[in-house]
This record gives sequence, structure tokens and C-alpha cells, in this order.
Amino acid sequence: MGAGTPSFGPRHNKTHTICRRCGNRCFHIQKGKCAKCGYPDATMRHYDWEKKAHRKRAQGSGEMRHLKVTFAKLQRAYAPK
Repeated sequence: MGAGTPSFGPRHNKTHTICRRCGNRCFHIQKGKCAKCGYPDATMRHYDWEKKAHRKRAQGSGEMRHLKVTFAKLQRAYAPK
């Protein structure tokens, strides 16, 4: 078998499972470390070179439907009567 596409056929074991802290399927089973948040390290995994990506998918960059609805409900609940 060569080193191309056919060699990827026998690979069927999961390398990553769900992380307890961030909930993503990024926890490497053999390493025992999350690729996204760095769990079990005490501090969250964070690098300066990824700031632009974080900005792009940060809260407020999308439609924010849930937040808009929640905020509207709170405003109605605490509105002066």
C-alpha cells in the first residue's frame, strides 16, 4: 500500500472525544489534552495569532437571535409599569 489516499482506509479509531470544559470533540484521548481549550490546563488555551479568527466568530458577529430575544424579554419584564 502506498502513502496516498488508500493508506487512510484502515484508520477507524477515534483520536478525539468530547472535552469536559468546552464541549467540543477536540480532546485527544492519548495525549489527554484538548486541542481547543487546553484542558486539563488551568488556563484556557489562547494565542495572539488567532485574535482575528476569534473576532470573526465572536459574540455579536452573527445574527444573535437568541440574545436579541432574551434581551427583549428582560426589557419587557423590568419595564416600568
